[in-house]
Amino acid sequence: MAQFTRIEVATAMKDTGMIPLFFHSDIELSRNILKACYDGGARLMEFTARGDFAHEVFRDLTKYAIKELPGMIMGVGSVTDGAAASLYMALGANFIVTPVLREDIAIACNRRKVLWSPGCGTLTEITRAEELGCEIIKLFPGDIYGPQFVKGIKGPQPWTNIMPTGGVSPTLENLKGWFDAGVMCVGMGSQLISKDIIANKNYAKLEQDVKTALAIVKQVRKL
Repeated sequence: MAQFTRIEVATAMKDTGMIPLFFHSDIELSRNILKACYDGGARLMEFTARGDFAHEVFRDLTKYAIKELPGMIMGVGSVTDGAAASLYMALGANFIVTPVLREDIAIACNRRKVLWSPGCGTLTEITRAEELGCEIIKLFPGDIYGPQFVKGIKGPQPWTNIMPTGGVSPTLENLKGWFDAGVMCVGMGSQLISKDIIANKNYAKLEQDVKTALAIVKQVRKL
C-alpha cells in the first residue's frame, strides 16, 4: 500500500518542482541511483516500468526506500492499464504516471486514493482527465509540445496543473522556459540520470547534478 496520501504526493511535487525518472534492471545499481537522488534533495522518484520483471525491481527499491530513505516518495511511470496500476499499488506505489489517458487506471487509483497523472496532449484530454479526478496532468512528450503549449492551456484553464516530461533538461534556460509558462513541476530522465553516469557509476556526480537542478528550479520560480 501507499505510504503517502495523494495530497502529500501532490504537495511534494509542487514543493520540490522536479521528479527524476529512471529504470534499470540491476537492483544494486538502482539503489545507488535512488540514494544519490535522495542525497541530492529529490523526494520523489518515478520508476519507469519498461523492462522485464520491472515490478520485482520496483518492489525491492520501495522496500529499500521505506527502510533507508525516510520521506522518499516512490511512484511508477509508463503504466498502460488498470491491472498494471493495481499491481504496482500493491507493491507500494504512491503515485501512478501513464503515457495515455485511460479510465480504468483512473478508477483503480481513485478507489485507493492514489495520485495518478495521465499523459495528455489536447485540451479535450486534459479536461476529461480532470473530470475523472486528476490533479496533475503529464504533458508528454514535452519536447513536441513545448512551453508555448502550456501557456495556451493555462489561458482558458488556469487551474490546470501540468508536469512535462521529455524535453526537460537541468539548465537555467530550459527550466525557466517551462516554469515561466506555468508548469507545476517537471519530470527529468536521461538529461539528469545520463548514460555516462550509469555506465561509470558516478553517483557523486548524480547527487551534485540533482542538487544543482533543484537549485535552478528554486531560482527560476523566484524570477
